[in-house]
Amino acid sequence: MTRILVTGSTDGLGRATAAALLDQGHRVIVHARSADRAAAVSSLTDRGADLVIADLTDRRAVRDVADELNGGAEVDAVIHNAGVISGSGILPVNVVSPYLLTALLRTPTRHVYLSSGMHRGGSTDLTELDWDGSQTTASYSDSKLFVTALSAAVARRWAFRVAADSVDPGWVPTKMGGAGAPDDFDLGHETQERLATEPRLDVTGGYWHHGERRTPHPAVDDTSFQERLLAALADATGVELPAR
Repeated sequence: MTRILVTGSTDGLGRATAAALLDQGHRVIVHARSADRAAAVSSLTDRGADLVIADLTDRRAVRDVADELNGGAEVDAVIHNAGVISGSGILPVNVVSPYLLTALLRTPTRHVYLSSGMHRGGSTDLTELDWDGSQTTASYSDSKLFVTALSAAVARRWAFRVAADSVDPGWVPTKMGGAGAPDDFDLGHETQERLATEPRLDVTGGYWHHGERRTPHPAVDDTSFQERLLAALADATGVELPAR
């Protein structure tokens, strides 16, 4: 039995992931943006899931959640599911919050990051970016390229100690994807569950889609780009990715 944090678990893939993990007998920590949104996961907390509340656009709130979790029972894995598709929150939610949770949480040995096939259209330009989110300076595709590269960087930096993988869930029918999205919803969350929990899974550094490893944008595995990204995030947040 594994204790797993699923960010962005009030609806869509995050909620389905959390529910499936509970069905499998794991201990789950669900996340809501606000106390009002927490009502959406009441059926999961009624089944025993723990709850954390944080607006992921607010770095202080992300730090507070990390402190809260570090002060409790060990977290074995994190599924970084939360994401937004537009607006000034793209970088804070899609990139900065997973970076901070990765850097600040002490106990997880597995990190799974939600990517997208759209990451292949992202830019590698790290200049002129507003990581605070006071204005929109990056596209959704940019953010997914960055978080996919972050996953690869964590896998490389923490090799043999912490596993890190990214997952393209496909274009699935969620609030973000739209009701007419053509991909299979269940396949959209099964891969990240497996990567977070399978006891004998000996993989790290992969980019996955529906249970299979795929080839990402070339920049994802470019160590120079990874290091520039980590340096930009450390400079923006004042938090460096620690040694493990």
